Amino acid sequence: MNREIKPGGIAPPAANYAHAVLSEGRSRWLHTSGVVPIRTNGEVPDAIGEQAEVVWGNIEAMLVQAAMEPTDIVSVTTYVVAGEDLAPVMATRDAFLGNHRAASTLVTVPALVRPEWKVEIAVVASAA
Repeated sequence: MNREIKPGGIAPPAANYAHAVLSEGRSRWLHTSGVVPIRTNGEVPDAIGEQAEVVWGNIEAMLVQAAMEPTDIVSVTTYVVAGEDLAPVMATRDAFLGNHRAASTLVTVPALVRPEWKVEIAVVASAA
């Protein structure tokens, strides 16, 4: 149903993601808003790596509620405050997705809505 598109005439992806994912057939779609690093108790960790873990944990909860799996994710858009270390953000994404590859965009921004937020992620998922 979801198939990675790997055109031969362009350079391979710059990291562990797919250039594009094609969803075919009847399916359900989940589009998240930008998911932010707020724990259920309202706390926001200081370290960007911990923030990324909270965000992916929140995404996982949304997937579970929608009866979906990480492998149903077809697109990831990540916003990181400029100057922050991107490595822990990318490592957390890669750990969550495992061997699954999704289309992925990473954008550095001057700031997010709340000054303590360093990362925000939106995903699109598709399942039968």
